[in-house]
Amino acid sequence: MSNSHRPARPVRRVPLLPGMVLIAIVAAGTVGAWLQFGERQALDTVYTAGRADRDRVDISATIQRVDAAGREMTLRVLVTPRGALAEADGVSPAEDLTIQTSTATRGDLSFKAHQRIATTDVPVALTGGSITDYPFDSYGADVEFGAVLGGEKVPVRVTLSNNDVLFAATVDASTTQGIAVLDIGLARSTSVFIFAIFMMLAMWALAVSVLIGGWYLVTRRKGLTWPALGWMAATLFALAAFRNTAPGSPPIGCLLDYIAFLWAETVIAFCLVTVVVAGIRAEPPATAPSDAASDTPS
Repeated sequence: MSNSHRPARPVRRVPLLPGMVLIAIVAAGTVGAWLQFGERQALDTVYTAGRADRDRVDISATIQRVDAAGREMTLRVLVTPRGALAEADGVSPAEDLTIQTSTATRGDLSFKAHQRIATTDVPVALTGGSITDYPFDSYGADVEFGAVLGGEKVPVRVTLSNNDVLFAATVDASTTQGIAVLDIGLARSTSVFIFAIFMMLAMWALAVSVLIGGWYLVTRRKGLTWPALGWMAATLFALAAFRNTAPGSPPIGCLLDYIAFLWAETVIAFCLVTVVVAGIRAEPPATAPSDAASDTPS
């Protein structure tokens, strides 16, 4: 038998969906690892201002929390006198110590001589920006630290780090007349920004999916297709829960809502009502039972 008479073997096609899913999983894992690495590097960055004299007051400040809605940042401050300014154990000032701060804080910090110094949470007012611009909102804060020990100014050295993973900090540190000046800029971290953009795209994708499904049901006169109606209604309510997972808990009325959430809810609700009305009109009318079928034998 010649080769020309052999039946052709069917071409085996590999389904694309599993491969696409695998590629998406690998890509998501890679992006997540890259974001985590970048955020870890940003949190490990330490900014320094002031003088490094042997006899000085060290001030370690950490951004613990940024309350964008309350327009306030919380700094956790640890004051440590060094050299001749400290007691022998190095944790108590030799004389009464006052840490002078800028007008953005609620007042100076005072520590009694010979008493152990504990960490203190210092609220700092934020300037500029508005949370309604979420996730594009950004803020600023001007923080100054000076030290007076026993009525005389002493050198200070300030280190600042950030522990709030929802915000990225950029700091311009300088020293003016023995006062450490920190010009802090705050914006949403890269991971928060990317996730917020993903949420907006996902909301629009769901709205467009419902719109396409509704158009199909109406143009094909499918009637009241209850599984499709249940899916549309579930999407309408699921979007609200999805929106509430936005990192940072932005209030209703921010850009996230006006760009995606409120419009997606409107589109889905409109599609749901339209499909119900069109489905009722497309349903065949109910027929009354015939007289012959309704008669019972005597």
